[in-house]
Parts: sequence; C-alpha cells; structure tokens
Amino acid sequence: MSIISQIKPLAVKALKDLYNYDIAGPDLTINTTKPEFEGDYTLVMFSFVKQLKKSPEQLGNEIGEHLTKSNPEIFTAFNVIKGFLNLTVADNYWINFLQSNFSSKDFGSKPGNGETVMVEYSSPNTNKPLHLGHLRNIFLGWSIARILKESGYKTVKSCIVNDRGIHICKSMIAWQLFANGASPRSTGIKGDHFVGEYYVKFNDEYKKQVEELVIRGMKKEEAEKEAPIMKGTQQMLLDWEAGKPEVIGLWEKMNGWVYEGFDITYKRIGADFHKMYYESNTYLLGKQFVEEGLKQGVFFRKDDGSVWIDLTADGLDEKLVLRKDGTSVYITQDLGLADQKYEEFKYNQSIYVIADEQNYHMKVLKLILQKLNKPYAEGIDHLSYGMVELPSGRMKSREGTVVDADDMVAEMVNVAKHKTEELGKVKDFTEAELKELYDTIALGALKFFLLRVDPKKRMIFNPEESIDFHGFTGPFVQYTHARIRSILRKAEGTRDKAQGTGGLLKLERDLIILLEQYPTIIEQACTEHNPSVIAIYVFNLAKMFNTFYTEHSVMNAESEEKKQFRLQLSEMTANVIASGMGLLGIKVPERM
Repeated sequence: MSIISQIKPLAVKALKDLYNYDIAGPDLTINTTKPEFEGDYTLVMFSFVKQLKKSPEQLGNEIGEHLTKSNPEIFTAFNVIKGFLNLTVADNYWINFLQSNFSSKDFGSKPGNGETVMVEYSSPNTNKPLHLGHLRNIFLGWSIARILKESGYKTVKSCIVNDRGIHICKSMIAWQLFANGASPRSTGIKGDHFVGEYYVKFNDEYKKQVEELVIRGMKKEEAEKEAPIMKGTQQMLLDWEAGKPEVIGLWEKMNGWVYEGFDITYKRIGADFHKMYYESNTYLLGKQFVEEGLKQGVFFRKDDGSVWIDLTADGLDEKLVLRKDGTSVYITQDLGLADQKYEEFKYNQSIYVIADEQNYHMKVLKLILQKLNKPYAEGIDHLSYGMVELPSGRMKSREGTVVDADDMVAEMVNVAKHKTEELGKVKDFTEAELKELYDTIALGALKFFLLRVDPKKRMIFNPEESIDFHGFTGPFVQYTHARIRSILRKAEGTRDKAQGTGGLLKLERDLIILLEQYPTIIEQACTEHNPSVIAIYVFNLAKMFNTFYTEHSVMNAESEEKKQFRLQLSEMTANVIASGMGLLGIKVPERM
C-alpha cells in the first residue's frame, strides 16, 4: 500500500474527529511536497476550508497536531504554508519500507484482475518495409501491453496486416514489368526491402508515363487516370478480387517475401503478437452490420443504393458504410473485425495504437458500435500518437525518403559502438559480449527516445542525441544500472542485514521516497496509456541515484550499518530501474 493511500484515510479520520466533517478519500488531494518546502507529502486544504469556516493556518495546525500525535509511527513533524499542510514522514517508516522491498523483483506488480485487454499495433502494409514511424507505433503498443500486464490485466497483442488493395498491386505490377524474375534470394535483398523497391519503381514509372501523356497534349488529371501502369494496376486489383489464379499466386509469393522480412525485424526489435489478422480475410466482414443497422434505423440507404450513417447530431458528418455497388469501405471492415476480436477474446477493452491522422475514423468507429448497442463498444479506445519526423523533415514512402526500421537499427548500433569506444571502458569484453552490448545500448536508446515523449505529441528523432550517455536517454539509465550492479558485485560476501542506520540523510530519504512511488507511477502509465510516465520516472531515479552516489560513499560508508543500508538502497534502485526499463521493452546490462 502506497504512503499516499495510507495518509488519505488518516486525514479523513482527522477531519471527522476534529470537526465531525465527512469527506471521501478520493476527494482529498495529497501531493509530494515541493522541494523548496520542508516535508514529504502535502495535504491540500482548499476543498474543505470554506465549509469549516476556519483560516487555512488554523486548520493546518489543528490537523497537523492531530495526525502527528495520533500516528507518531508515520508522522514526525508538520508545517503550514497558506492552504497547504506539509507532513514529514518518520525515518523508521522509510527504513522499514526499504528493508521489506529492497530485494523484490516484482515490486509494483499487481495480481490478476480477471479483465482482458487487446492491444492492436504495427498494422503494416505489405508493399514496403517497416519504417521509423512504425517503430514508434510498435514500441508504444508493446509497452502499453506490458504495463497493462504488470497492472493485472490479461493482455492480447494483435496486428492487422494491410495485405490487399491498390497499393499492394502497385508493387506487384512493377515486379512483373521490371524484375525479370528476380527474388530476395537471387538478389540477396531482405524480402520486405525487395518488394518496397518495386513500390518506389511503380511511382517512378507512373510519374514518367503521366509526364509523357501531358507532353502529348492530355490534361494532367486525365493522364493520371489513363497512364498504362495505373490502368494495369486497377485491372490487377479486379483480377485479385475475382480470384484469378496467376494474380493470387503472385500476391501470395510477394507477400510471403515481405512476411519473412517483417519477422526478422520484429525479432530484432523484440516485438511479438499473440494474434495476426489479415485484411484479405477481414475486408468482407462487417456487411452483416449494414443490414442490422438499417433495421434498427441507425443507417439509411440513399437513392443510388449506397448506405450511410448520419452523425451530424454528434458533431461529425454523414459517413458512408457501404458503396452503391455493395462493396464495403474501411469503417465497415473495422466494425466486422472489432466484432470478430470480441467473439474470440471477450475483451473488456480494445486499444488501437494508430496515428493521430485517424482520430476522426476512430471516433466514427466507436460511435457506430455504440449506436448499434454492441456490448464491447465502450471498451474501444484509440491510443492516438503523433508522427515521427527527422531533423530533415517528414518522410514519404512513395518517394523513397522513408528511413527503414532495419537501417535505423543498424545506424543506432554503429553510433552505440562509436560512443562506447570513445569512453574506452570495454577493453575486457569479448567480441560476442561487445556485440550484445552495442545491440542493447542501440535498441535501448531507440526505444527510450521514442517512448519518452507523450504519445499525443509529434516528435523529431535524432539518432546522435538519443545515445548521449549523459542526457535524458536510455543509455544514461542503462549506465546507471550497470554502475549499481558493479557496486553490488564488489560487495558480494560482505552483505548483512542493515540495522541501526542512525537516521536518514536527505539524499537517502529522497531516494527512498522516489522508489516508494514506483507502483503509483505504473498505475498512472496504465490509466493514461502513456509509457513516457515510466521513462521520465526511471530517468529521474537514475539521476537521483547518481547525485546520491556522488555525495555519499556506499562501500566506504561512515559505519558498517550505513554501508549495509546503502547497499540495500542501491539494490532496490537497480531492481526498479530494471523493472521500469523492462516495461518499455528495454534491456539493462550488468556492466557497460
């Protein structure tokens, strides 16, 4: 139980005892005391000052006196500043907390709560490799699922693969025109990169053909429709929908190359899924919703036969759910897939990790499900995130300016190698250990940099900045963990139970207070679906430990009791850093 959850009922009881005033615990605000004031936790009194008709100073003094006299094992002192009652928690409370938890590897973990949450992320297209934007999506989805699991939820990680449509046919027709039978194996190119090259080739050829038609006197809009490569692509899509064997065969072959490539990347970055869905299997889903919605009066049919929903009363507009030729649109497919996922997993919540460009689409999806009275509608949740840009600007896949995920990871490994060699602390590492270390630092830097920003915000990714060993980075936190493990290795054989520490110094106390907040931090990250809360916390914890260690020796402490106490403090710090970084999908090395 956190210290705040212990203070609240004591404050509720004090208000009842002193003034016969009833207030619920959740209605009380208790924060950590600001650094410039004395105390550990602050009771904000503004919510009941008016009702009790006393000055904040008088109230604070009376409540503070009551709390310290009634609970001397928890509170030792207090002070009042305007409407804030600052409470000092007893050293013994913090010491007992540390001794109860310092060796725990699952501090902050909650038991199962019986609820199931699905997290859908990645959602790649099979016409190009995964890129930097996908990495933010994947790391967010994986981390949220891991945080939810730590918080007691059963989690199901899923992925919907966009494996059909005109964009897929573009790569296919370009391969037919330009490949001369080449394959990933014959060229030595990874499958997803190989297919992605033909998507770029399509666009190059398409531009060329449009320009030629315009030179011959055709208007640009008409030329874009009449370009032979585009007409061939549209025919290929019709042939695919008709099940033409040679088109289906080519589609399966090229998608197979892409999946092999994706699997290598997913394994490299530590991403995984419990369930894969494919749009080629789901694009016909949802049509039953149309009939259902028409019967319920949720949808209406226009004169041309198309089916719509009117969401103007909800601040949106009219939305097409079925074309006049009877084919479904994306929203119809998503309705069907949401239903299929619920039938399979009976989820309490379904989180979609999708960029903020789809905010409108996701609002419509949830709203339609609510209007159709689906039991899972309230559980639909869009984790909307901002796009990733490079210092040079936005990426565009059709122009070949996207940074591939594999290339980014390779670059990060090179930067990690260069930076680590500059520090010159790895002379006793074997080649295999160095390879693992560079991978750990590179992926840690990449994940931390992409997760340290609130998901809702757009961000610029800078590889060099992300591997700074002294900044707000993954390597800084990893290095702190390795430093602590080094201290603990030196102390092996000399460990004993800490007794009689002789009171806490300020930095010891600050570090324990921060460690105690870890379960609350996980809870916040879980509620907000925001891994940056964890990233900021572990960075602050690492920073505080380094400040503490600069000021106070562990191995050469003032007494044996202090040494043992500080070893416990160091061990718990390392465990919490390892746990927090693990929730971000980041490994922490034992030595660096």
